[in-house]
Amino acid sequence: MLRLHDSSVGRVVDVLPRDPGRIAMYICGPTVYELPHIGHGRAVLTWDVLRRWLTFRGLDVRHVANVTDVDDHIIDRASAEGRTEPEVAAEYEAAWWAAMDGLGALRPHVVPHATEYIQKMVVTVGALLESGHAYRTDDGVYLDTSTVPDYGLLAGQPLETLRAGARVEVIGQKRAPIDFALWKAAKPGEPSWDAPFGAGRPGWHTECVVMSLELLGEGFDLHGGGQDLRFPHHENERAQAVALSRSFARHWMHHGFVEIGGEKMSRSLRNFTTLTDLLARSDPRAYRLLVLRAHYRGPFEVTEATIADAERGLARLDALARRFGLPAIDVTTPLVRGEQPGLERHAADVVSFGEAMDDDLDTPRATALLFELTTRANTQADAGDDDAARATAGVVGVLAASVGLSLQGGSAPLGEWAEAVAADRDAARSRGDFAAADELRDQLVEAGYLVEDTPAGTRVVPR
Repeated sequence: MLRLHDSSVGRVVDVLPRDPGRIAMYICGPTVYELPHIGHGRAVLTWDVLRRWLTFRGLDVRHVANVTDVDDHIIDRASAEGRTEPEVAAEYEAAWWAAMDGLGALRPHVVPHATEYIQKMVVTVGALLESGHAYRTDDGVYLDTSTVPDYGLLAGQPLETLRAGARVEVIGQKRAPIDFALWKAAKPGEPSWDAPFGAGRPGWHTECVVMSLELLGEGFDLHGGGQDLRFPHHENERAQAVALSRSFARHWMHHGFVEIGGEKMSRSLRNFTTLTDLLARSDPRAYRLLVLRAHYRGPFEVTEATIADAERGLARLDALARRFGLPAIDVTTPLVRGEQPGLERHAADVVSFGEAMDDDLDTPRATALLFELTTRANTQADAGDDDAARATAGVVGVLAASVGLSLQGGSAPLGEWAEAVAADRDAARSRGDFAAADELRDQLVEAGYLVEDTPAGTRVVPR
């Protein structure tokens, strides 16, 4: 039974699909006005791993992720650079997909753009006005949150608490600080669309509720995004559906942040590293492994040290693939468990891996099993049981590929990292620092290399 943490109830629950054998998932995508950072990479890989796992266990997944191509940030950038909003959006959307392709993430089945659904948003805002859940002001249309009985569900706080905690002064005709814009009245020089309630453009919170219901239908299975979207964005999406008496997402999932020094990584804090920089410096598979080693709901840090540690783990897995001549598995499409040969010999290990993944996507436990199986395969081979070792290694390759991690074996040359560690070890030995030399040797062995001392220095070969 697949179990996931549902943010709307605050606990892990059984996931029973709306349509048996199928999962419909909507993930909030990018606002395209700047280069994607590594926090975005963590987000995309989290949902990529979930999609791959759902497919591996035999579910038919429909994955929708939007692109916000009309927004204050886009407008501001276009104005500052003397360009049009579509030009800015096109440039940074292209950068987004280039980075995601570089990470090896599957593209969503459907990628709706906000500007393609403006007229349907106009209809939604009109319906909210007609029902009395929204009101007009000189600067647009707002949702009256007091008319939504369970407003604050995803925030984990009741409406009155949110009202009491709001410290934003009510400006103009807005009735309450937590009321939010459904439609922003047109301003000179900004893009706008005609509507019965005045020309303008949709508010951010209106975009996703319209597109998700249009593309996935009422009561779709899963809505996902980062913890920072839980409130107000996702709560404000949900509130509109509730106000219209439409069944919205059955389950809500939210991933944790990438942090630097314990502080969330974000554009507003200017402490982000672009994915382009990361992919230029390291194997993108190492970042996927780093994401897999952390539980999706918790924070994790991306530093030179954590990336280097992930690269060592990746080197160990690749060394296994080289030792046993494992073919690289194509992960450009998700695997299906029933189509993979050789798993029956290790049914218990496959079950253990599946139990971890089905337990709220416990990728740290599943990843630890991959390395346990790697040790077992090498131990079996060292003992002369080549047949058993090869079968064990094959299972490692398939299970790793099930979460998008393709091992690189064949005749790949010794990695730059291993060569550098071997050189550092020789330098440590030459200066008499044998404790450091032993530690570096252990790193190479842990990564799956054979280490020999020769008159010419450290000799390192893949196992």
